[in-house]
Amino acid sequence: MSLLPVLRYPTMTQLISSAGALAAHRPALCALRQVGVSRAGRPLHLLSVGRARRAVLVVAGAHANEPTGGPTLLALAERVLRERELRTDTSWHFLLCADPDGASLHVTPAPRSLFEYHLGFFRPAAEEQPEWAPSVLPADRLPPETRTLTRVIDELRPYLQVTLHGTDLGGTWVQLTRDVPGLAEPFAKSAAELHIPVETGASDAAGWAASGPGVHVMPSPGAGAAYPSMPDDARRSTWYRTHRYGGLTAVVEVPMWASDLVDDPAPHPAPAEAIRRLASRLLRDALEVERVLADALPRLEGLDGPLLRAARWALDLIPGLAEDWMRTPPADDTMAYVGSVDAFGRRLPLRAAAMLLRVLQETDDRAAPHMERLVATWSDAFAERFRARWVPLEHQIEHQARTVVAAALHARDRTA
Repeated sequence: MSLLPVLRYPTMTQLISSAGALAAHRPALCALRQVGVSRAGRPLHLLSVGRARRAVLVVAGAHANEPTGGPTLLALAERVLRERELRTDTSWHFLLCADPDGASLHVTPAPRSLFEYHLGFFRPAAEEQPEWAPSVLPADRLPPETRTLTRVIDELRPYLQVTLHGTDLGGTWVQLTRDVPGLAEPFAKSAAELHIPVETGASDAAGWAASGPGVHVMPSPGAGAAYPSMPDDARRSTWYRTHRYGGLTAVVEVPMWASDLVDDPAPHPAPAEAIRRLASRLLRDALEVERVLADALPRLEGLDGPLLRAARWALDLIPGLAEDWMRTPPADDTMAYVGSVDAFGRRLPLRAAAMLLRVLQETDDRAAPHMERLVATWSDAFAERFRARWVPLEHQIEHQARTVVAAALHARDRTA
């Protein structure tokens, strides 16, 4: 039986209902339980399939604006139930949504354009993101979602944690806390079959070793960061919690809109010069949003919701990042990397503008029409520059699910 809606991104209520139906359909193999609550009191649910001690943990919804993970998680649970060999000596555990509060604020059930996607955009500040909070907060200030996730990891001691992420526009890639030999081949094969470009120079993995195209291995704790100004460090995130038990984490990224410009391994003719230009544009775009925010702040006095906090957080990142790009030699000299930096540089001010727009609209502020035009202009320019094409939701789901299964099988061989 299939419980998977593939035309629209499911709501949290639909995810929980579908997981509950799976558990009720196969009670001897499945269990759905609440493992925690969010800051706002929303439940965090874990769906478990199989009884073996050896475990895989799959996490969806760590970032509110990356909605593909939820339906992928359901597709994986169905596949594990169908294919006995996947659960012969392994139990599978699925955290339905790591940040239900964030998911309630990001509103994009079926975006028809990048502009429409940004009209409902929300991505919280780093200290409010469950996986990233440990990289920027002391242990006694961690949010309950983070404490729930680490408690689940400590209980299950998974040999593999997979966290399902995504990007608005670009390609697919994988980040690993330890290498998984053999993963690159099935990953690339799946991407090719589903016409999803592999992002070979992802700026998120700048300077990391690659075990194959688009498969990046995080540097050791003593290695320097490609962007020194960025306040968070993946090596202090929940991704590394599995290492306490001999495990590893794989982060599987899939795009909503694909661009064939992010998988070009050819050398860029002048990467440093190009990235300096991108840094200048980043500062210029951020300044435009800052001006609107500065003008509106007196009228927003006393307002401090998650949308405004997140918009200001994104803007605060930009000066340091632009300086990194101007002063630090490029981590990669390929066309793909420069393209990824270009996308990153468009993404940050656009996200800040989109979240500020929602604040201005909710308060009926006079600056809202101007900000809406800005978000529309930047969204359209982003899509046009990268020749964006929609990746069917069923392809996003299938590619993530295939990559998770391949990672589980190859990591199992590695730790056998």
